[in-house]
Amino acid sequence: MTSSTSNISNPIITSSSDDAEKDRNITVSIHDSASIKSSWEKISASFNEASKVSLTHDPRWLSVLETGMKHRPYCLLAEQPGQPATPLMLSYMSSPLFGRFLVSLPFLNSSGLSTCDSLVARKLIEAASELADKLDVRYLELRNEQEYTHEKLTATMSSKVHMRLALPDSADELWDSFKPKVRNQIRKGQSHEPEVVWGKQNLLSDFYQVFSRNMRDLGTPVYGKKLFQAIINQFPEEAEFCVLRAAGKPIAAALLTHGSGITEVPCASTLREFNPTNANMLMYWHLLQRAIERNQHTFDFGRSTTDGGTYRFKKQWGAKPCPAIWQYYVRKGTISDMRPEGGKYNRVIDLWKRLPVPVTRLIGPSIVCGIP
Repeated sequence: MTSSTSNISNPIITSSSDDAEKDRNITVSIHDSASIKSSWEKISASFNEASKVSLTHDPRWLSVLETGMKHRPYCLLAEQPGQPATPLMLSYMSSPLFGRFLVSLPFLNSSGLSTCDSLVARKLIEAASELADKLDVRYLELRNEQEYTHEKLTATMSSKVHMRLALPDSADELWDSFKPKVRNQIRKGQSHEPEVVWGKQNLLSDFYQVFSRNMRDLGTPVYGKKLFQAIINQFPEEAEFCVLRAAGKPIAAALLTHGSGITEVPCASTLREFNPTNANMLMYWHLLQRAIERNQHTFDFGRSTTDGGTYRFKKQWGAKPCPAIWQYYVRKGTISDMRPEGGKYNRVIDLWKRLPVPVTRLIGPSIVCGIP
């Protein structure tokens, strides 16, 4: 961060609107790491009951990303008299390999703007854009689920969708909704009689053993174990691991997070040599049952490219596509510079797949922390 940005810890940004709502007094405050702590009660209160349905807008993620990925947290609060504050959480990430970015939020798929008030949205976008200018980032990335109109937002990525399943009241009802092929695959997984265990810190090593191996096989730098430890620490009631073991060895694992209505699976992996056993299908069946046990109404499988392999995997469970509209204020280059599509990183991916897993665990976290 350059010296010109050292005094932006908590400015108030105020402007008037030219439309019929110009008399509305809306201010936006920008909180950095220090002022987030001192204003935590106000920031936490902005996470209202409506947004608690999903955990993606919970301000505790700022601490998770600061601790687990060394990202600098910012929280923008739009306030007006007589109304609850509207937050926008941002992470500033800087890497000598890739440059500087301002993202809402890395690791999460849907953590951008979440307001239906167009004037509040405009104020937050203006404040976030000013912060992006002061931090001299390549771009500001807002991971939205609806499109917002603003002259600063000059690029959009909507090629992926959220795959979400509406859950019935019971696991039996869900089972009856599956096609015969899905039920047969689950039964095949059950026939191998793997041990299915649930836990938190006690299963972190098992989870990470599977997850890091799978990321190496995919040619992707792996998140550090510290990130997942921070998630469990910050969300002791809402986050948990599911691990499947065969002969005492972890073969499949997932991280689940539970909101007040939506269960999400940010990470799930199966060792490739166990794919013929349908361990992955069995694990997802247990994940879905867990969500129903917690009286959730929706299971979020995460983002997928339309008609891609993971899209078809999620669709077979009954998941439906929902919009994922990521919008950008681009200051340098293009958003495609950091995307793996198009083959520009194929050689690096192929090289990564050949590295020993311990090496990828050692150097991967420092790399992935700089990738938006």
